Amino acid sequence: MKVIGTKWVYRNKRDERGVVVRNKARLVAQGYTQEEGIDYDEVFAPVARIEAIRLFLAFASFMGFIVYQMDVKSAFLYGTIDEEVYVSQPPGFVDPDHPTKVYKVVKALYGLHQAPRAWYATLSTFLEKHGYKRGTIDKTLFIKRDKKDIMLVQVYVDDIIFGSTNKSWCAEFEALMKSRFQMSSMGELTFFLGLQVKQNKGGIFISQDKYVAEILKKFDLVNVKAAITPMETKLPLTKDEEALM
Repeated sequence: MKVIGTKWVYRNKRDERGVVVRNKARLVAQGYTQEEGIDYDEVFAPVARIEAIRLFLAFASFMGFIVYQMDVKSAFLYGTIDEEVYVSQPPGFVDPDHPTKVYKVVKALYGLHQAPRAWYATLSTFLEKHGYKRGTIDKTLFIKRDKKDIMLVQVYVDDIIFGSTNKSWCAEFEALMKSRFQMSSMGELTFFLGLQVKQNKGGIFISQDKYVAEILKKFDLVNVKAAITPMETKLPLTKDEEALM
């Protein structure tokens, strides 16, 4: 069997203002060394599109309910894989008495090609078991309803947004998820997939101020002189007779 290497990945998680809220260290497998048909077969896992998120927020605004957000801690580790996979010992944590031994992977370690599929299968099975129906077109959308109320849950890998016309259902959903997974409740949705979200009685407003600011900073345009139009409106133009047509 081929042994897959491991490495540590360090990352700063920031909020909508760009402030670091958490420092994360994660052990990941070097999945780029896996070969299709040998180390894995199926890798497909649905991912929510930005259009789906906008529709979700539009529906929530129309129905007048608040959208909340939760984060799954180490989501991929909840999925189990069917293939036989071995990884090397983590750098810095090699057993001095058995340096050549390896680990057999049971959980879907981050970096493995099978990991997203395994996590999504675990989550969708759990939600369907508790009365949620998966969307017919958008497979990352889960719906629960009765005669007068509706509950929507949208999944993007390990980030989950949800809302309901019945507020008690939101509390029940949080308790349900925490009974099975380690979750972080993040309160009302304010920032998701690059979208800044502001919820109030007048509706739900979305913007990308943070994204625009990052682009301006990247290309050193933060301190340039701003203009309403890209050129002077009354600038006289002359025809260039010698220009190529």
